[in-house]
Amino acid sequence: MSREIIEFVQELERDKGIESDTLIEALEDALLAAYKKTPGASRHAVVELDREEGDFRVFSIELPPDIEERLLEEARERVLTELEQAEEETGERSHVLVQDEDLEIDWSDVPDEQVKREDVTPENFGRIAAQTAKQVITQRIREAERQMMYEEYIDRVSEVVTGIVQQAGDRNNVLVDLGKVEALLPRSEQVDGERYEQGSRIKAVITEVRSGTKGPQVIVSRRDPELIKTLFELEVPEIADGLVEIRGVAREPGYRSKIAVESHAQGVDPVGACVGPRGSRVRMVVSELRGEKIDIIP
Repeated sequence: MSREIIEFVQELERDKGIESDTLIEALEDALLAAYKKTPGASRHAVVELDREEGDFRVFSIELPPDIEERLLEEARERVLTELEQAEEETGERSHVLVQDEDLEIDWSDVPDEQVKREDVTPENFGRIAAQTAKQVITQRIREAERQMMYEEYIDRVSEVVTGIVQQAGDRNNVLVDLGKVEALLPRSEQVDGERYEQGSRIKAVITEVRSGTKGPQVIVSRRDPELIKTLFELEVPEIADGLVEIRGVAREPGYRSKIAVESHAQGVDPVGACVGPRGSRVRMVVSELRGEKIDIIP
């Protein structure tokens, strides 16, 4: 381990936008996991990485017997609680045998004067640690990227997005490529009579974002009334500028929609603004909605 580790972490932060603290913590976890696999490893240990030089040291942790026993008991209770919760969720009884050697205790609240530390860094630890660190850091990078993607899309719920139809999945669900992620257009959010041809471009509303092991699952809808509001905002400058407001939308997807509009500027006809010259604006919205009729009510 050397300065190269720090430079690698900084490069990933620049290129992928992942905070260096996240990567360094992943590296420390990887080194500790590698150390625990070495013969004669201390029961309790911590890895500290010099963030300036890139060097690391492994320190064994020794606690007073009474404090260690208390922390072990707390760890046992945590594990048992987690097992009980898992049993309640799955309805299956757990047969996991919990041993003290497998417990991870938290000594962060123990005063420093009661913690005995000793440098136990193995001499030949660098090669094993480097290989292990690479694997774990790669995993943590993927996790961080998935979380960043989730946070990006959870903030975009109710937003209208444009995507390309990829394919029809199980139970007539449709996959839509949004660029960074694939969104799911469930059968329940599709409009009766609409056909979604592979490669065609469609607009839809993000209605839900779920966190998953392979990244965020984005759910979109073609039935949501927000789709009509946004389409008119895109076509009618008076709405985007706040001169005309859509007060409400009543929609029967695929057949007919009614929108109530109001003018906030003298001399601006809200209905005329939405219809556009020779009906050009409302015609664009109707085209995107595959022929759905729209009534505009002042």
